[in-house]
Parts: sequence; C-alpha cells; structure tokens
Amino acid sequence: MCVRPRFDEQLEALNQKLIEMASRVGAAIDKALKALVEQDGVLADTVIREDESINLLNVEIEDGVFTLIALQNPVGPDLRRVATMLKMANDLERIGDHAVSIAKAARRILTEQYVKPLVDTPKMGAIVREMLHEAIDAYIAEDIERARAVARRDDEVDALYRAIVTDAVQIMAADERWVNQGTQFLFVARSLERIGDYVTNICEWIHYLKTGEIREFND
Repeated sequence: MCVRPRFDEQLEALNQKLIEMASRVGAAIDKALKALVEQDGVLADTVIREDESINLLNVEIEDGVFTLIALQNPVGPDLRRVATMLKMANDLERIGDHAVSIAKAARRILTEQYVKPLVDTPKMGAIVREMLHEAIDAYIAEDIERARAVARRDDEVDALYRAIVTDAVQIMAADERWVNQGTQFLFVARSLERIGDYVTNICEWIHYLKTGEIREFND
C-alpha cells in the first residue's frame, strides 16, 4: 500500500516532467517545420541536437515510474496513472524522433530550389501540432471527450498525407531532377502522419486513465 503524501509528491514531480517533455516535443515539431519551410540548416541542427534532452526526460520518467511502482506499490487508479505516464512518455519520445527525421530531411534539400511552394506540408504540420497541444490539455483536464475530438482530427492528417504522396509521385514521374526533393517530402509527410498516430495513442491513454479500458479511437 502506498504512503499517500509521499506518493502524491512523487507523482506530481513525474507529471511535471511529462508536461515539460510534451512542451519540448511540440517546440521540436515547430522548429523542424520552420527549418523545412525556410531552408534553415542552423535550425535543423538545433532540432537534432536538442532531441537528446527529450530522450533524457523519457529515461527520467521511466526510471521514476519503475521506482514508484517498486517502492509505493500503487493499485487501481494510481497504477493506471503511472502506467499512462510511462506510455505517454514513450509516445512523446517517438514524436520527437519524427521531428528529428523532418529536420534531417530539411538538411538534405537545404540548397535546392523547391519545385513549388509548400502548402499541404505546413498545413499538415500545423494540424499535428494543434493535436498534440490539445491532447496534453485533455490529459491535464482528464477530459475524455476532448481526447476523442483530438483523435478524430487524425482523419484530416491522413487526407493531407495522401494528397502529398500523390503530388510528390506525380512531380517525380514528370521530371527526374525532382526525385531527391520529392523523396524528402515523402519522408516528411510520413513523419507527420506518424506523429498524428502517436498523438492518437496519447488520446487513447487518456481514455484508459479515466476508465481503465483500452480502446482504439480510429480503428
């Protein structure tokens, strides 16, 4: 049986680390997209370099969760909460990895003139960024309906992904000079699509936190 005051204190410390991790991941997405749009190599390098701090927070949260379970033996809702933190941290770490992938793609086409203005890619990025922000707000408020609403937006992300893939394939087929650039835009679109999936996972963990039920929102 856990000692309540000490448990609550440790839990809140982990919670603050999780929220800080989400903030850094959101900033990484913003910087990676800006690096792509503005062809800013310095900013792309910043995203890649700062990913280490995100990974470190994930390790700290994992260690904290396992220590809490070992020493406090939480059960019921308390156990669900620490399990949710662990799962969310893992999903956030993967989102951070995809932000790095976007930054690396931006670096590969740093000196190329873009074949056309970027429209759907920034739009897709803005949606996943909003989804992450709203998902964390839903987690803080423990609001299942808000989490479901966030998960539904993944359909918008998927639609934009399909549009970008179609466009990139057509451009590469029309002129082989654009194959490298088109390939990088496909990598970026795939990373953004996966970020949408991981945010949806976070929403599903919010549902689990409140109900104890594991449910897929967009199956």
